[in-house]
Amino acid sequence: MSGRETGLAAPAAESAAAPAPPPRGDRLVSRVARVRELGIVVALVLLFAVTGAVNPGFLSPDSLRDILLNSSIVAVLAIGQTLVVITRNVDLSVSSVVGLSAFGGALVLADHPGVPAPLVIAGCVLLGALCGAVNGLLVGVAAVPALVATLGTLYAFRGVDYAWAGGRQVNAADMPEGFLALGSASVLGLPLLALVALAVLLAVGWALRNLPPGRELYAIGSNPEAAVLAGIRVRRRVVAAFVASGALAGLAGAMWAARFGTVDATVATGKELDVIAAVVVGGVAIFGGSGTVYGAVLGAVLLASISSALAVLRVDALAQTAINGALIITAIVLDRVLALRVAAALRRRRYRDAA
Repeated sequence: MSGRETGLAAPAAESAAAPAPPPRGDRLVSRVARVRELGIVVALVLLFAVTGAVNPGFLSPDSLRDILLNSSIVAVLAIGQTLVVITRNVDLSVSSVVGLSAFGGALVLADHPGVPAPLVIAGCVLLGALCGAVNGLLVGVAAVPALVATLGTLYAFRGVDYAWAGGRQVNAADMPEGFLALGSASVLGLPLLALVALAVLLAVGWALRNLPPGRELYAIGSNPEAAVLAGIRVRRRVVAAFVASGALAGLAGAMWAARFGTVDATVATGKELDVIAAVVVGGVAIFGGSGTVYGAVLGAVLLASISSALAVLRVDALAQTAINGALIITAIVLDRVLALRVAAALRRRRYRDAA
């Protein structure tokens, strides 16, 4: 064989060994997701620029720290909610799970000061996971619609919280200073709670992108029937998504107790609406099958920044509710328009490939 023939064979072998590029449809959907997240970043930049120009104090280190702290708990909840929404479900009970785990953790610390804080935090996560398992079994096994099941557990878990509390309130003075310090501690100038949210984001984001169970969640949300035919254990994955959401809500409960100190049975009431708003604004399709945890966290930061900006600008508090509602409607409409355009683009490409 000649040297020229050998030189041609080597690149051919390398080309054969190279991994095939992702399907055009996957690349298109990924590109759309990046555009959505970039849009949130642009909105954040504009918000900070305009508000900072009107009131420079908005850009002070203390103000930015408060925004990070205010968004960290919602960000952790939004990550868990994303796992559920991707599967074409929703978890309305996260606020009650936060309240239950926050009060439980605070009560243990107040009545048993010698218990190590990491053990209490682990207990909060476990309690949240158990609540998530209840939701998962109702939705994934009993086939109860997620909206109905989690609306029921929203009130059931809150009722358990009220019964457990019995009107008692745990104050910051009742809890160890070391635990409370976690809510205000900083590492390299960044709030510890924000770094916890960042660690959760990176871990879950990597798992969704690289692990088969993560990719299967997207397949379930895109087409549950096709996922079953493909051999995906849909029930097991849906239950796992709810368990993960509950576990992260338990972690958020521990973060809440450390952040605010004073805990009672009303903790986080109504917070599920902020979480769903962050997820939808962050570009996670409410119809399932697309979106990223990165977008959901950006949505949480955007909503927290809007709240802080309105306070700085002395805008009526009711305007925040109206703005959040407008953002949700806009995000849902945009998501639907983008979904239709992506579907149309994929059809045109299939026709061209077939021709």
